[in-house]
Amino acid sequence: MAALHLLADAGWNLHVVTVDHRLRDGSAAEAGFVGRIADDLGLPHSVLTWDHDGVQGNLQDQARRARYGLIRDWAASQGIRHVVLGHTMDDQAETVLMRIARGAGLDGLCGMASQREDAGVTWLRPFLTARREDLRAYLAARSAEWIDDPSNEDTRFDRVKARQAMAALAPLGIDAERLSAMSARLQDVRSDLDLRAREAFLAAGEEDRGDLVLHFPDFRKAAGGPEVLRRTFVAALRWVSGAEYPPRAEALSDLIGALRSGETRTLSGCVVTAERSVRFSREFNAVKDLHGATDLPWDGRWVLEGPHAPDLDVRALGDAVKDCADWRETGMPRTSLLASPAVWRGDALIAAPVAGLTNGWRASATRRGSFTEFLLSR
Repeated sequence: MAALHLLADAGWNLHVVTVDHRLRDGSAAEAGFVGRIADDLGLPHSVLTWDHDGVQGNLQDQARRARYGLIRDWAASQGIRHVVLGHTMDDQAETVLMRIARGAGLDGLCGMASQREDAGVTWLRPFLTARREDLRAYLAARSAEWIDDPSNEDTRFDRVKARQAMAALAPLGIDAERLSAMSARLQDVRSDLDLRAREAFLAAGEEDRGDLVLHFPDFRKAAGGPEVLRRTFVAALRWVSGAEYPPRAEALSDLIGALRSGETRTLSGCVVTAERSVRFSREFNAVKDLHGATDLPWDGRWVLEGPHAPDLDVRALGDAVKDCADWRETGMPRTSLLASPAVWRGDALIAAPVAGLTNGWRASATRRGSFTEFLLSR
């Protein structure tokens, strides 16, 4: 609520959006309350509803994923390129503390980024240097109303436990300012490593029709050390698969060890092969059930151009690669082509652009931007 008033006072061109998670009584009324505030400020307001039949497992994590997904898709549909979030220094400190408890590495201890890109939407957190109590004081000074989320007092959730732990750690000097400053310094280290990974990729890597290829041993030499190599592998897996989180450290170490022996492995929805180069391809099993209209992005990254029609859909090519007479001439591995997008009319294969069966169609894996941009945007 403080973010809404501050940005409105600053003259930003705003469209307010609220997500009703339908997790407790009163959530619809709270969304209506935000709508009334927005109306008083002369701002448009939209309510997005999370449709679900109950949530199993990690409630807060699933709610967060749903919230971001709903807002991202809504923003894209409205032509909105920037979304502002109201996270504060206190939220940052709690996030870092929770990640310490989980044994996080560098990326986790960097906390939340002040800016990140996701599918054409830029998420902004301009209040990471502001204390929660200061924003409350600002609202009180202008006699603005707000509603406290009752889940902030529910000790079943790790964030609430972290908030309570912060109070206990304060006498040791471990407070929001110290943890936030630590994360900021680590973000500088991460940025330097990501720049080095980008330079190494530009020197000895390439995008190849949706795949990523690292040319060894030149890439290892350009990387200059194991951490840059590791970060590039993590980024490659996420860029190809669209995974929100990196793989576990043990799984990544196993993958790198297997590649040294020339083995092929799957991880994070990718197939990783090591011959003369290391190639990251999409795994067919990860996309075999994905289908949709040809004029919409497929697998979160592929965009098709061609004679769209309502009776056509896009699915993975799969074993129909055998019906593409020129697939070998493409120079792409069969494993990669299995997971590439194909245009279908029912069970009839119409086109498989990546596999050489074009029939007036083109496919490009541009939805997530270039890999070098991705390396610096996380």
